[in-house]
Amino acid sequence: MTAATHSPLFPQVPAVPDSADAVLEGLDPEQREVATALRGPVCVLAGAGTGKTRAITHRIAYGVRSGILQPASVLAVTFTNRAAGEMRGRLRQLGAQGVQARTFHSAALRQLQYFWPKAVGGSLPRLVDRKIQLVADAAAGLGTRLDRGELRDVTGEIEWCKVTQTIPADYPYAAAKAGREAPRDPTEIAHLYAAYEDLKRDRAVIDFEDVLLLTVAVLQDRQDIAEQVRAQYQHFVVDEYQDVSPLQQRLLDLWLGDRDDLCVVGDASQTIYSFTGATPDHLLDFRARHPGATVVKLVRDYRSTPQVVRLANGLLAQAHGRAADHRLELVSQRPSGPEPSYTEYTDEPAEAEGAARRIRELIDAGVPAAEIAVLFRTNSQSETYEQALADAGVPYQLRGAERFFDRPEVRKAGLALRGAARFGGNDSRLDDVVDLPSQVRAVLSGQGGWTIQPPAGSGAVRERWESLTALVNLAQDLAAARPEATLADFVAELDERAAAQHAPTVQGVTLASLHAAKGLEWDAVFLVGVAEGMLPITYARTDEQIEEERRLLYVGVTRARERLHVSWSLSRSPGGRHNRKPSRFLDGLRPGTTPTVGRGAGSVGGVERGIRGVDATAVPRRAQRTPARCRVCGRTLTDAGEMKLMRCEDCPSDMDEGLYERLREWRAVQAANSGQPDFCVFTDRTLMAIAENRPDSPAELSRIPGVLSRKLRSYGAEVLAICAGQELDGEIAVD
Repeated sequence: MTAATHSPLFPQVPAVPDSADAVLEGLDPEQREVATALRGPVCVLAGAGTGKTRAITHRIAYGVRSGILQPASVLAVTFTNRAAGEMRGRLRQLGAQGVQARTFHSAALRQLQYFWPKAVGGSLPRLVDRKIQLVADAAAGLGTRLDRGELRDVTGEIEWCKVTQTIPADYPYAAAKAGREAPRDPTEIAHLYAAYEDLKRDRAVIDFEDVLLLTVAVLQDRQDIAEQVRAQYQHFVVDEYQDVSPLQQRLLDLWLGDRDDLCVVGDASQTIYSFTGATPDHLLDFRARHPGATVVKLVRDYRSTPQVVRLANGLLAQAHGRAADHRLELVSQRPSGPEPSYTEYTDEPAEAEGAARRIRELIDAGVPAAEIAVLFRTNSQSETYEQALADAGVPYQLRGAERFFDRPEVRKAGLALRGAARFGGNDSRLDDVVDLPSQVRAVLSGQGGWTIQPPAGSGAVRERWESLTALVNLAQDLAAARPEATLADFVAELDERAAAQHAPTVQGVTLASLHAAKGLEWDAVFLVGVAEGMLPITYARTDEQIEEERRLLYVGVTRARERLHVSWSLSRSPGGRHNRKPSRFLDGLRPGTTPTVGRGAGSVGGVERGIRGVDATAVPRRAQRTPARCRVCGRTLTDAGEMKLMRCEDCPSDMDEGLYERLREWRAVQAANSGQPDFCVFTDRTLMAIAENRPDSPAELSRIPGVLSRKLRSYGAEVLAICAGQELDGEIAVD
């Protein structure tokens, strides 16, 4: 999922590629491997910012455009409506219309609605949007009093039970085995869970998790229906596979049957939803379950600067556990940027004021407010930052508290705009306005209470104003992209966005929890409250819980493109005891601290091809590489260009200039004969690395980054001959 804030709301739509091969243009080598691996099980391990959505959408589009995949036979599933909508949009731009891209629940609900009359009879029971009121009614029926917090926590436990396929009677044992801290006595929660299920049956309703459970039940019990679904969908793509629950995996297995045309994409280092039942085990065990799988690792980070990437890699280098054993070592593809900053404050209000002051400076320097985010561990931290930003005159938006199109002011505005679109000719406020933005402003000013100037202060009034302003800005962007657009067109655009939960950009600094920030990115990120007791959170006690907190901080770090500010406070309130400490996760990473013992480098990018027909235990494990280090000063390298040279950019070079020029002349001949650009033979950096290292054997040449096995076979003999000072006989290597 890409950022909600980085591109225009109505960007210039690129031309649809004119051929299947054109779909592959612009992909890096690993992304191209993903796009062309169209058969059999494929596992894509994609680090943060490495272009995973680009890789898998181009994979589907290449398969469709080349005639290998039929659009209607492909089902791509992800976890949010927005991600599914974005995937559909990208596929349309690539000329691959007709592919189904849905969430697990949306795909299951569609099948359930279609097959319910045949499998069960009658109409599908009504789906309830929120189960919390049903839980409250079930508790009242048992004479159990739950306060607001307990009600939320018990509801969360019921959801966990359902996605892990735990029945009420088994809850106490399952919760103890999983190390969950039950909000009430486990036996009492089991009774509440059972009462909740009984109440649903009495009222003839189903909840969100029932959609998956009932679809699984239908496909298990009715072989004819299962075969009908499998005849429809023959090729599956699953995004964010590290977040799949046991129930979702069970549904996926039933969709697949005994086939293996499956492509999964994920990153175990971004597993941050274990409390909901998600587990990275399905991703980590994929090669064991599918010995013939092709595994592609994406590590080229196109999002963040080398400085941000170095901190992200450092965080995971100190991690432990199974997910850490499979971590990816990111390699930044961006120019150098500022080092992350680390700031200690006396108390939380001072920390919020310090962040607001820096944000004000960034905005004054030209950084758009929508390209800045303040990320925190818990939603309760938000209020202090809302007030600090309001005091500094900085607009902001809250993310994750309530879906944009569900907000009362947005619903009311939608009704007013729809009415004006139908009967605007009778509205005197629209008599003197002809362009779309003016019409929207007039309607929202009259019925929505919108004003040109923002209200003073923070809180609900300011948030309502920000919501309506987002609609005004959306109208301006639509008019700029489509000057002929009418008010009816604008209402249709709102309806389409509401269906896909594609909220317009609010022109303000984003305030969000680390969980809500997953999948987004900003130019500048402020990670606040990075202290012991908050990160890791106090109730994270087991080793696995601690590691998930570390991964949560990693997700926060990798949201930043250029600027990253990390801060913490010594006390909660002014004048309080300074008994807080910076997070243990920063040890060895921030200046003045001692590094902890690292785990060495993570997995590097590349492709591992599966072995068909071989038992899983017979597949050899690929040895991990050690970190790339400068051969001059010994510093660990993370920049892609430096890694090719195997030295820091500013360390002295011992390149043979004459050899470099001979290699460039040879490359020009190769490129001309193959009809490719020069860099498709070898990049300048790779030639420089060859000229610096002067390899005298295939083994030495193969150790130079950029000399892949295919290029070694095609060009190795001639390159080594040039390095040895030999004259070539004029033959041209052919790939």
